[in-house]
Amino acid sequence: MTLEEIRARFSELRAKGMRHKDAAAAMGVSEGAAIAAHAGTHDKALRATRLKGPWAELLQALELCGPVLALTRNETTVHEKTGVYEKVSGSDKMGLALGEAIDLRLFFSRWHAGFAVNEAAANAGVPPSLSLQFFNAQGVAVHKIFARDATDRDAFQSVVDTYTAPDGVVLFEPAEDKAVPRDDGAIDARGLSDAWRAMQDTHEFFGLLNKFEVERQQSFRLTEGEFTQRAELHAVRDLLLEASFDGTPIMVFVGSPGCIQIHSGPVSRIEPMEIASRDGNAPPIRWLNVLDAGFNLHLREDCIQNVWIVEKPTSDGIVTSVEAFDKDGELMAMFFGARKPGVPEREEWRRIVRNLPRSTRPTAQPA
Repeated sequence: MTLEEIRARFSELRAKGMRHKDAAAAMGVSEGAAIAAHAGTHDKALRATRLKGPWAELLQALELCGPVLALTRNETTVHEKTGVYEKVSGSDKMGLALGEAIDLRLFFSRWHAGFAVNEAAANAGVPPSLSLQFFNAQGVAVHKIFARDATDRDAFQSVVDTYTAPDGVVLFEPAEDKAVPRDDGAIDARGLSDAWRAMQDTHEFFGLLNKFEVERQQSFRLTEGEFTQRAELHAVRDLLLEASFDGTPIMVFVGSPGCIQIHSGPVSRIEPMEIASRDGNAPPIRWLNVLDAGFNLHLREDCIQNVWIVEKPTSDGIVTSVEAFDKDGELMAMFFGARKPGVPEREEWRRIVRNLPRSTRPTAQPA
């Protein structure tokens, strides 16, 4: 497709109410490529301006804008937090945002391109949508930032002006094939278990996976009964409802290829929603939503294929997570009890996890 054809078709699909990601998929291009096609001069409602880094400096500059909406998503789950970008630090490869509301782990080495996006609303009386959108080399969105009613739009535009890149073509690569895990029999299961038992911090877990060349769910299978247990697929809904009922503060992690976004605190308004599919013969789409002031979560409950309860030893005692995976074996979201380093896990969270229904069905393998 030519740039003109992408812009025309994208405009048609947006007019039908399709999200950026879905409109791009319907055209057979990546979302990043669809947005990049809107740079330069044209007459469409969406206009894109290419941005330059350093990305950590750009995010630091957003503090003067006041409250904005930070959005990180994967194929099945969307995590939205409203707040100020505070305490941002980083290098060319990695970064952190440790604000009261905006809490991010940033992997800048995977940020390939960024754009400021100005999209006119269908209603002429509504201000245009202003956002910053960042993509990896395959055109997958890694992080987005939206101006809200309380945002200082002049400051937001100043950030865009400061970090506008020279005109140039942005190229994206085809999606890479997913790595195939090694056979279970090739893994040093005893060594894995011993190293797991010796952990003093949850952050050691990523190094453990790399050391033993083991895929995440594969490590859960190999240590099942000692550190991990399988839960029923409705366990995510159960834990959110229970946490909302008694006010237990939790942590909700959702990751993209270049960012992990975290909510810490209570959840209140849990709203399951079922939507009939466009194809009347297909099963309905089931969303599990958290719709709180300052925090929204949208998780495709119908896409949950496995749920694991995972215990990790630390110097503060056992830390327990509940982790949901989709049919492709991708991590959808992780849930923890809210805690600070040096503080043991909350008993209220442990009670919620103890009451989650365990599963005896075989673990579903990725499609």
